[in-house]
Amino acid sequence: MTLALRYAARSDVGLVRSGNEDSGYAGPRLLVVADGMGGHAAGELASAAAVARLAELEQSDPSPDGVLSGLTDAIEQAGTSIGQVVQDNPDLAGMGTTVTALFWQGERVAVVHVGDSRAYLLRDGELGQITHDHTYVQTLVDAGRISAEEAAHHPRRSLLMRAIDGVQPVEADLSVREARGGDRYLLCSDGLTGVVSDEELAAVLSDGEPTGVVITLVELALSRGAPDNVTVVVADVLPRDSAAHSGDEPVVVGAAGEPRVRSRLPQIRFPDDAQPDPNRPEPPPPVSGPPTSEIPLIDAQIDVTPAQSGLSPRTKRIVRIVIGVVAVLAVIAGTVTALGAVWWSNQWYVGSDAGRVTIYQGVPGSLGGLPLQRTTEVTETQVAQLPVFDAELIERGIAADSLDDARRIADEMAARAAECQRPRPPAGCPPVEIEP
Repeated sequence: MTLALRYAARSDVGLVRSGNEDSGYAGPRLLVVADGMGGHAAGELASAAAVARLAELEQSDPSPDGVLSGLTDAIEQAGTSIGQVVQDNPDLAGMGTTVTALFWQGERVAVVHVGDSRAYLLRDGELGQITHDHTYVQTLVDAGRISAEEAAHHPRRSLLMRAIDGVQPVEADLSVREARGGDRYLLCSDGLTGVVSDEELAAVLSDGEPTGVVITLVELALSRGAPDNVTVVVADVLPRDSAAHSGDEPVVVGAAGEPRVRSRLPQIRFPDDAQPDPNRPEPPPPVSGPPTSEIPLIDAQIDVTPAQSGLSPRTKRIVRIVIGVVAVLAVIAGTVTALGAVWWSNQWYVGSDAGRVTIYQGVPGSLGGLPLQRTTEVTETQVAQLPVFDAELIERGIAADSLDDARRIADEMAARAAECQRPRPPAGCPPVEIEP
């Protein structure tokens, strides 16, 4: 039986973030969700590049034996594209993206996955997650150190162990699954799963058309505060002869569908979109004919003061309005600066300084050449003595909830470094140099 997809996608910036770094794609044979990261380092470029590179696979029509290699090549090409952007713009170093994609080939579906965006399958009323999160807390769950319930609220649940950053090669999870008529698939960024439980996902996915479902899921995330971007792709697997299947044009949402993002990636070909992104309003039509405004133009070189008697009452009113707006903006800027200082003073992380485990106040990185952190405490723990896994986390920086939490993390690192100095160190420790 030949299968087809009926699909829908939606992306929303959420209620906290200032921009959307997520990208989504839904086509006749391919579904993709990519969650960009990096903030000022342009995570939206990374997710958009990944979606565009994977979308090329749908146009190339790989053979059944070449699907997995095609997905692998697409992931590598996405990394190359991101690396080129960073090479051309060094200030963007630190950008990266997750990728979760499904590609249909007859009655099989190939899965490629990097990061913590997820894919779910609803089959016969049962919802199951078909991807495995590449996160720090998932490694703790896998090791039996914390439960899945504890992982959902862990302060470092967003710390990724794998992502496409264009710098380090990444190993993607690859698999092939059986596809059946009646299956429903969900792909989403962690902006959805961070605030909506699996039980709630199953309830929403159990009824309705894909378009209604993606709208409901995004609205549910928004009702929970939506602290992150939210991107949702839903597809039903149907017999090809079903009149209800979707057309042949893909749907692109989020950053990959925004003209301002595409214009910054001129070397990448983006897929045509079947419909406008509802979160990207159409630009207003151009104004034609003579100007209708009666507001007079004011030369910027004129010293506009109340003592000037040559100004008309209308112009004086405009000047007062402009002065008032500038004053309000100055107050807002001062308030934002004050709030930013308060926020900064409550940020802590544990990193590395001169090879030692160090506690910092602030956040990693710099802004305009100025560091966004200051050293608070330098411990005696050598990063080189830590297990390789922990050493990598320290080099990246481990976020802490408070100074006390940062000290607790530093104490944990000290204990693990001490374990590595035992005659029989645990797995993962660096080799111990023995004096001759």
